[in-house]
Amino acid sequence: MTETYVSRALELIAGYGDAEAVVSGERRTSHAELRQRVLDLAAALPDRGVPPGSALGVLTGNDVDAVVSHLAAHLLGCRTAYVAADSPPWYQMDFLRLAEVDAFLYDPAVATLLPAVPLVPLDAPLPAGAKAIPTPGGEPQSILETGGTTARPKLVHYREPFYRSILALSAGYLAAGLPPLRHVTMSFFSHISGHVAALMTLLTGGVWLPQPDFVVDDLLRVIERERVTSIFLTPAQLYQVLDHPRLASTDTSSLHTVSVGAGPTAPARLAQAVEVFGPVVRVTYGSTEAAFIAALPGIGADPSTVDRLHSCGRPYGDMRVRIRDERGAVLPPGDTGEVWVSGGLTMAGYWGEPELTAQTIVDGWLRTGDLGYLDAEGYLFLVDRAKDLIITGIRASKIYSRPVEDVLAAHPQVRAAAVIGVPDPAHGEVVHAYVVPVPGAEVTAAELRQRVVDAFDETWAPRRVEFLDALPLTDVGKVDKKALRAHYHGMGH
Repeated sequence: MTETYVSRALELIAGYGDAEAVVSGERRTSHAELRQRVLDLAAALPDRGVPPGSALGVLTGNDVDAVVSHLAAHLLGCRTAYVAADSPPWYQMDFLRLAEVDAFLYDPAVATLLPAVPLVPLDAPLPAGAKAIPTPGGEPQSILETGGTTARPKLVHYREPFYRSILALSAGYLAAGLPPLRHVTMSFFSHISGHVAALMTLLTGGVWLPQPDFVVDDLLRVIERERVTSIFLTPAQLYQVLDHPRLASTDTSSLHTVSVGAGPTAPARLAQAVEVFGPVVRVTYGSTEAAFIAALPGIGADPSTVDRLHSCGRPYGDMRVRIRDERGAVLPPGDTGEVWVSGGLTMAGYWGEPELTAQTIVDGWLRTGDLGYLDAEGYLFLVDRAKDLIITGIRASKIYSRPVEDVLAAHPQVRAAAVIGVPDPAHGEVVHAYVVPVPGAEVTAAELRQRVVDAFDETWAPRRVEFLDALPLTDVGKVDKKALRAHYHGMGH
């Protein structure tokens, strides 16, 4: 059999034997069972319309079948296109069309669409007994959706070197003698954060505990019952956990890593998380196009990390980070510009969009579209998305949303905050703030506005502060600023 990264992955999984691998609901699967199911599905796929090297659409729940489908298809050298189960049906169909799939592997319990290609239901019985695995028909590759808010999917293309980088990271974890993880995630395998976490956990002998939905009560029960050691939360999810009344009575002492990512986290809420969970909180920074860029681990264990709560840490693994100006010139520490990254955890490009790929990947460096700066010690600080930068006033002053949001969210009666730029006839754009107060809060818009004036100046202060019950979120838990802009214009401003 031609060697691919999957061969080594299955060797590692085989070595863990009967140790538990996946817990999804009441279903518990050992590493040995996981490996056998991968082999059985890979042997069955060619007879069901998926020959080696096919382009295969995949739609599963957030459970063991997600990783089984992934490894089985890649064992055959297929290009897999992962449909997000939590995106609308029309978006899913558009994604499959753009991904140019030859067949569709799906879980009937979650699929609401059936494209006009050969259909392979995951609930069909697999053949009993050993069966030869065909030779891979090509390089194992993956296509994932971006987690953005555009109406048309952007298809992020990962090739085998990406998965070999995950193998290398797993080898480093094992070589360090670190204990196996018991990792909980609400991110679907079709999202990059769930994708990488599942593979890293399983390849290092850990237990992956995917959750079908984010329900704080259920999550707290799982943490306590399963003695969870690692968890990934979006900022919005972290805030809900911190504000939940059952948290105080839940035993979370097993947690040694609480990772927060997929969006900016207010430093005040990070500090609160450290008070609750101890010095185990880790800020992570990545994107669908670059799975893991930087991390700030163990906040609170080292006093310097508390001073850097606005930072997302230093580059992770073999990742490199540069800050560049509009012409692509590298900027010195302290200067704000666009974040460019390179390393093994970056995408190959956007599937079917060579022009966009050429604009995004330049001389081996990926342009993230984020704005930030590096300090003298190499810590990365993000200040905004390039598209969310607010340009205001006669001098075209640049206002970054993240610092304003942090000042607003630091108020003890504020749960969350987001700012956008809105049209203004005199200034071009001005800052508009949306704030979620704590129940019974007495804080006023004028008080919050003054906090921003005191922290920066009048230019940075929101012209208006609107109070909401909750901020709208995208499917991957990021604050949906497109929805906030639509809300603003829908209110007749």
